[in-house]
Amino acid sequence: MTATDQKVIITGASSGIGRALAMEYARRGATLGLIARRRELLVQLAASLPTRSHTYAVDVTDAHALAAAAGDFTARAGCPDIVIANAGVSVGTLTGCSEDNAVFEEVIRVNLTGMMLTFQPFLDAMKRQRNGVLVGIASVAGFRGLPGAAAYSASKAAAISYLESLRVELHASGISVVTICPGYVATPLTAKNPYRMPFILEPAAAASKIAAAIAARKRFYVLPWQMALVGWVLRGLPRPLYDWLFANAPHKPRRPPA
Repeated sequence: MTATDQKVIITGASSGIGRALAMEYARRGATLGLIARRRELLVQLAASLPTRSHTYAVDVTDAHALAAAAGDFTARAGCPDIVIANAGVSVGTLTGCSEDNAVFEEVIRVNLTGMMLTFQPFLDAMKRQRNGVLVGIASVAGFRGLPGAAAYSASKAAAISYLESLRVELHASGISVVTICPGYVATPLTAKNPYRMPFILEPAAAASKIAAAIAARKRFYVLPWQMALVGWVLRGLPRPLYDWLFANAPHKPRRPPA
């Protein structure tokens, strides 16, 4: 199947990596299903793209709304070839602050449960056609627990394990599961980080690399390659050494009180 024949679903499509992926696949001529909470930004994005795009203002934690969006897209365009669960929340949390409890739950719900709910409505159709790619956007932050980012690191570590479980579960089904672990990408989320972000990528460059990894059906892909090396080193550090090195690491900003 050529790129121009592809049908691609992308969540979190209104900004950041999701928006860049929409632009990348539109450039390749794919038919798109764009999902995000912010309707106006989705409509603006779709209007700017050169290919057919269907927009759905849906929260990925809403199983019924996601199922309805999946049904509408499938009726209009057919079963998607690629489903990219990209929607995510990145914010700092502290266990000692009870005001962060709701934020902690939101991060887990969006970054982990939202990924599963994104894939769920498409599984039966993909199994019937014995083809398709399910893509989860995790993070290098899931390799080790980062101080001040307990919810985020936990959600991304859980996403990595979930995707591995799903990949094995779907073995020999014809459906591929691709885990993507970006390092730093210049998005509205990372713009809030008050610390140095090594090897940071522009969204368009990240999207191009991610799309290539998806096309190759890589099981596990870290970008850029420098962060893959950093991740390999981090995962190999003995716990006492890791604790000593990261005890005073800068924290991800917490959400201001309402």
